[in-house]
Amino acid sequence: MIQRWWEISVTCQAAAEEVVYWRLQCFGCEGVATQQQQGRILIQGYVPQQQITLLDIAALGVWIEQDVVAQGYLPPKLQWQLVNEQDWAHSWQAYWHPLPVGDRLLICPAWEDPAIDEQRFLLKLDPGMAFGTGTHATTQLCLEALEMQLDDTFAPLPPTVIADIGCGSGILSIAALLLGATKVYAVDVSDLAVIATQRGAALNHISPEQLVVAQGSWEQVPEPVDGIVCNILASVIMELVPQWTPLLKPKMWGIFSGILLEQADQVAAVLEQQGWSLGSVWRRQEWCCLNARFEPNAYR
Repeated sequence: MIQRWWEISVTCQAAAEEVVYWRLQCFGCEGVATQQQQGRILIQGYVPQQQITLLDIAALGVWIEQDVVAQGYLPPKLQWQLVNEQDWAHSWQAYWHPLPVGDRLLICPAWEDPAIDEQRFLLKLDPGMAFGTGTHATTQLCLEALEMQLDDTFAPLPPTVIADIGCGSGILSIAALLLGATKVYAVDVSDLAVIATQRGAALNHISPEQLVVAQGSWEQVPEPVDGIVCNILASVIMELVPQWTPLLKPKMWGIFSGILLEQADQVAAVLEQQGWSLGSVWRRQEWCCLNARFEPNAYR
């Protein structure tokens, strides 16, 4: 049976991308793509047809316009249409190409065969409707932070088990394993994300024992881990962090993104209340990534 999706297209000033992107994620878009268009940007989000109505989309248009105008930008233009899944998948292949990220990764669409780069790990993806192709600022920040945490330049990397909370396409999980992690538990509430992550594992010759994928949230992670990566909305991070006691080890590290700069202080405060020590804040455009370490006695 063909799956149909609402394709919601927003054209706005390039500087307003983060505001629109955040609102589409809040609305429930399971895939988001962007294209530059001569000083403006086209942002397209996708939601299963059965999940929303035209009234919901109309309300979304009002919210986006309010968000954008409140930030001092020109009003955006919003359009929508129904598309079949395979039509969507074909249309965005035209503008997604191999992308180097950090010093050690090359993110590549599954249908392309790039030249061999011995200095980089090749990470192939076919994410379908799941979030995460490596082009968004938050994904790139997380990939670069993983590269730092899994650096074996000066000493061999010890066995490292990671939890990827809200794994999307599985890009962060797969990158962690390519960079030297021993095992990753990848969880997401979306069944599309589970399928995309399993597909990505197969494309990159990663076994189910190395990348354990489950639908749901952190409760699906069966043991304490050495690191957590969480690239979702700031509000969800703040809700989940206090629940993670069964996953925590002293001195474990955490990478948290999907956070607008204006939300960083709120997220940092919640982390510190739960025993996390903030190490650094990395910024790209209007997004940031918090790098932290769990030190339960630091603030007591």
